[in-house]
Amino acid sequence: MMRLRNIRQPRQRQQDEKARVLEAVLDCDGQQVPLLVREHGRAKRIILRLPPGEGRAVVSVPPGVALADGLAFAESRREWIARHLERRGAAVPFAHGQVIPYRGEEHLVVHVPGQRGTVWREEVGGARRLCVAGAEEHLPRRLTDWLKKQARQELLRSCRHYAQVMEVRFSRLSVRDQKSRWGSCSSRGALNFSWRVILAPPMVLDYLAAHEVAHLREMNHSQRFWRLVAAHCAHWKEAEEWLKRHGAALHRYGGAHEA
Repeated sequence: MMRLRNIRQPRQRQQDEKARVLEAVLDCDGQQVPLLVREHGRAKRIILRLPPGEGRAVVSVPPGVALADGLAFAESRREWIARHLERRGAAVPFAHGQVIPYRGEEHLVVHVPGQRGTVWREEVGGARRLCVAGAEEHLPRRLTDWLKKQARQELLRSCRHYAQVMEVRFSRLSVRDQKSRWGSCSSRGALNFSWRVILAPPMVLDYLAAHEVAHLREMNHSQRFWRLVAAHCAHWKEAEEWLKRHGAALHRYGGAHEA
């Protein structure tokens, strides 16, 4: 059972009616879950989120709503928090001996100290491996940079294909560690994606490329937009379902300093 416990008031982040910020800790069967309650000027109602990769819960309350109401709301959603934390799983750092997904398949991370600082994929006896050369302390950054490069290459390939068949153009393509969305399209034709899509099965990355390129024609999620996506990406529903079930777990791989 999860219960609210020990409201903390650190020296620099005490409850402050001007700052409208409060910290607490949720005790979930012995697991301490940091909780941040804060006022959000544009919030219309109390909102509870579990930001990917942060390991904490965040409650936003509208102006004029007591922070205590935000605390009570988080406590009332303890089952929801527990369920989603369990689904997300524990953090998996990029380190020698860890297993991470790449293109939807599990790969063992192997440090190879005797070679120069490169990264490559190989299969040995049916086992898939991501080999990272160079000093071990540089492994997290090298592997992250390599994954970003692979993500950008695959996204460029798919986006160019869909741009051609949908008869549109994009101005540039960027990969970042976006927390709230897998992709976005600006009014100026710039496409942005989370590099973590390279961890998912290829059909997911391909669908996200089709989705964002379609926004170059329809900057909305109208029926016309979805008809356009469906006309060019037959597996879009399957990819959407995969993201709903497994997408949040992709944020558990690597650390904030590695992204």
